[in-house]
Amino acid sequence: MMNTVKNGTRPIQKNQVRRINWLRWIVGISTGLFLLYRIILMVIRPTYGPVYWLGFLNTGLIVGGMYSLIAIGYTLVYGVMSLINFAHGDIMMLGCFAGFFTFEFLNYLPSGDSSFLNNHPILSILFAFIMGTGVSMLSGYFLEKLAYRPLRNSKIRLAPLISAVGASIFLETSAQILFGATKKTYKNPDLLARGSGWNIQMDGGMIVITKTGVFSLLMAIILMIALYLFVQKTKLGKSIRAVSQDKMTAQLMGINLDRVTSQTFLISGFLAGASGVMWGIHNGLFNHYVGFLPGIKAFTAAVLGGIGNIPGAMVGGMVLGIVESVGPAFLGIDFQLKDVIAFAILILVLILKPSGLFGKSSGSVEKV
Repeated sequence: MMNTVKNGTRPIQKNQVRRINWLRWIVGISTGLFLLYRIILMVIRPTYGPVYWLGFLNTGLIVGGMYSLIAIGYTLVYGVMSLINFAHGDIMMLGCFAGFFTFEFLNYLPSGDSSFLNNHPILSILFAFIMGTGVSMLSGYFLEKLAYRPLRNSKIRLAPLISAVGASIFLETSAQILFGATKKTYKNPDLLARGSGWNIQMDGGMIVITKTGVFSLLMAIILMIALYLFVQKTKLGKSIRAVSQDKMTAQLMGINLDRVTSQTFLISGFLAGASGVMWGIHNGLFNHYVGFLPGIKAFTAAVLGGIGNIPGAMVGGMVLGIVESVGPAFLGIDFQLKDVIAFAILILVLILKPSGLFGKSSGSVEKV
């Protein structure tokens, strides 16, 4: 009888396992040697000075914070439903539009000698976040009710995934029809005018720390800390972790699976909406496709950190943002190819360490 080992429920021959391990070693060693070569080359013949690297790091942290927020939404939904919600980036897009229209309305709302937007900037930003997160929360809630819940017990395993892709296309097309295909520009209050900030002089150049960047990064950090404490300390957070670890036992203990699932989509929608508003405030230009690439990259960040692990999603988003920003300069390629780096990381993680940096592979929202 042929010797086999178990991987899940499917037997895999031992020689197949050996081939997979050899592939991982070859890819890992090749990647390590290439990175070592680039490091030596950068030391011998530096292309950029320290000021440029600090600028890349600054950009990476800002974008990474937004990736982290979106990645947490993927992780929460996966932990509760074992589903990759590929429409999550489009939930972010709806939040971005909601914040945009809120700013537009407040800009035309008279207040004294100016608009409400500029006379009351803090209130305006608060209203934009309330509308952005509110629209995304409701969208996520109804998405779960209409697109995922009817297929929860489907015998076709790919049915929820196909529904997620269809929901993504539906949301993007609907936004294009309702709001037009042309790119729009966020009208920020003067307090967060894009391009304004602080110039830090250094040897060899100057670093520009933008107000929108600082605001986005601080908001991302505050929301990530609040979400982590919420999941660890509150009754709902404990219910989410219980459902993610063992649905049957959680139901026997009196936890309502449907309610917890709906509330999880509300939370993930809140984070997506907040990141959508922050994306618009910081980057300015957007359209109905604004959530597509950030959504896919946030999924990469969730896989990198360990899908189902909230701290892993946070770290994975930050790491991906920094690598995406620093990578082109480090590798000596065009900066327009930064998206290629993100997807190359996804492939390498799936080959070398499918469970991610934090080693979470069971599909549950882990307490760390």
